[in-house]
Amino acid sequence: MISLVHYLIVSILLFCIGVAGFLCRRNALVLFMSVELMLNAANLAFITFARFQGNPSGSVIAFFVMVVAAAEVAVGLAILVLVFKNRSSVDVNEISLMKG
Repeated sequence: MISLVHYLIVSILLFCIGVAGFLCRRNALVLFMSVELMLNAANLAFITFARFQGNPSGSVIAFFVMVVAAAEVAVGLAILVLVFKNRSSVDVNEISLMKG
């Protein structure tokens, strides 16, 4: 049987992979995927604790995190499409739209 520790180890590994991807890459799409991976790791931890405690509140929190993540992806990808249209690149180091 899979215990609580096994689920949490997988969640920690997913979160660490997401952090490593966020810190090492400069492509904005990879950054978005890394953030999504970290959010999914948090969702796995929420659902794991909810299942082992018999309380459905963790599943509700995970649902709201997924809704926020979907909104973040929709807005973020729209911004990236416009940046790519204007700059022909989504490299974070090359994008300097906020500078005067």
